[in-house]
This record gives sequence, C-alpha cells and structure tokens, in this order.
Amino acid sequence: MNLFSNILEKEMPGIKQRRNIENIQKLQAAKRARQRLKNWIRDYTLMLLGVLSAGFGLKGFLMPNGFIDGGVMGISLLTNAETGVSLSVLIILFNIPFLILGYRQISRLFSLKSIIAITALAIAVAAIPYPVITEDKLLVSIFGGFFLGTGIGLAIRGGCVIDGTEVLAIYLSRNNSLTVGDFILTFNIIIFSVAAYLLSIEVALYSILTYLAASRTVDFILEGIEEFTGVTIVSTHSKQITNMIQNQLGRGLTIYSGRKGFGKRGESDENINIIFTVITRLEVNRLTTEVERIDPNAFIVMQSIKDTRGGMVKKIPLKEK
Repeated sequence: MNLFSNILEKEMPGIKQRRNIENIQKLQAAKRARQRLKNWIRDYTLMLLGVLSAGFGLKGFLMPNGFIDGGVMGISLLTNAETGVSLSVLIILFNIPFLILGYRQISRLFSLKSIIAITALAIAVAAIPYPVITEDKLLVSIFGGFFLGTGIGLAIRGGCVIDGTEVLAIYLSRNNSLTVGDFILTFNIIIFSVAAYLLSIEVALYSILTYLAASRTVDFILEGIEEFTGVTIVSTHSKQITNMIQNQLGRGLTIYSGRKGFGKRGESDENINIIFTVITRLEVNRLTTEVERIDPNAFIVMQSIKDTRGGMVKKIPLKEK
C-alpha cells in the first residue's frame, strides 16, 4: 500500500501538468475558433455591403443614364449599352479570366470569395429593384462613381474583388518596371477611347468623371492603401508570424532586433523581434487575419508604398492557403 501511495505521489504532479496543458490547448483552440468566426462574419458582411452598394451605383445611377466606369465593370457596361445583353451575364463572363488568374496568382480562398461576390453582384443587379435616383448628368457621374467605388473598396477589405482589373494589373506589374496604377490607367484610357467612339465624347467625359469618383472612393475606403503596403509587426510570437509570412504568404521579410519601450506600466527591458514585410493591398486582409489568429495582441503598423524595386514582391505569385 505504501509503495502504491509513493508511486501515486510521484505521478500526480505530472498528471496535473498534462491536464493543465490540455486545458490550455482547449482554451487556445476555442479562442482561435472564435477569431475565425469573427473574421468570417466581418469579411462576408463587408462583401455583402459592397455588393449592395455597387448594385445601387449601377442600377440607381449609371445604367439608366448610359454611363460607364473603368475596368472590367466599364467593359460590361459598354457591352450592355451596345448589345443589350444582360449586365449580370456580362459581369460574370468578363470576370472569369481574372478569377482564374486570381486562383493561380493569389489563393484559392481569394478566388472563391471573389466568385461569390461577383455572382452576388450579378444577382443583385438582376433581382433587386433599385430606384433611379436622378437624371442629372453631373450627379450621376459623381454619386454613381461614389457608390460603385464604395462597393469595390468594401469588397477588397473583405478579402475579394468584384472587378478583376486590379488582379491583372498586379500580375503584369511583377514582370515590368511600370506600377499597378500605370497598367490600370492604360487599361482605362483604352476603354474610354472606345466609349467616345461608340457612344459619344460627352458620355466618355462623364464616364471619366465617374471613374475618378470611384477610384478616389476606393482609396478612401481602403484608408489610403496604395498598390503596396509596408507592414511592421511587433509581437511576442514573432517566430510563428515569420513562418506564416514565409510559408503561407510566400513573402520575404526583414527582422529587426528591438526592445519594448515605455507604456502604461513603465519601461520594459524585454528584447523583441520586429518584423517588416511588403505586400500588395489584396493581401492585407489575409495577413492581418493570420497575425490576429497567432497573436490577437500583436501591434501592427501599415504604411502606403507607391511602388517597389528589387526583392520578390513582384516576381513570385502568392501562395495558396
């Protein structure tokens, strides 16, 4: 009996420790599950709001007045005006090549969410009876562009696109010295030139105003995020975040050795690794989601970067999730 008691006394600390570890692992798993659910709700809410806003801009302003926008949406509107083919069908049809490119170059999740968003937009345009707001050409140009740009921006913040032009521009810019903005501008100049020839110069000029309003609104919705974003991450889980950026996103990074500074609790002498990486704005949602999953308390700073030279940002496709 004494022998059994001695063995039990020796084993008890180990049993308690294993139970504590199991409890901690369960709590961490539950926390990760809650974070994933929170991110899912946020992304799809933004996507839904984006679809509704873009649909309102199209049916409430642009379509009734024969105006177009830039990008794939502009091609769809122009084709609809000339042929009478359903805009819903054209939106899906013209975005298919860009969705395939997004699947290959960005990720399966990005492509899947974009398919859902574009399909939802097509359904919204076909099924929702949006009211026609005004026939004033200036108001149509400005507010049609505003609501369409709001929709595009919210969709990007939700981790997808409802206009595939930017996917193509980012892909092409990786093998050229031109920026993403240069490609988008060239693409849209061609569209508006065709609109001036097929429709009228007046419609083309108003459509350019629509495009400018939409593009400025997108930038505003994205809080000033340009083609590339520099991200600085301060976290006690820097090793896990480093592995995630390298292995899941396929991105390079720079690690600085730092020390925590002053805060509410005074100065800390704890050394910490500070991570810096450069990504495209289509990757921002995925990066922040993954960082929050690893460390909800991570400190993240983002800054706009107009363009990059050297490195691997433009040269390699994004890894699939």
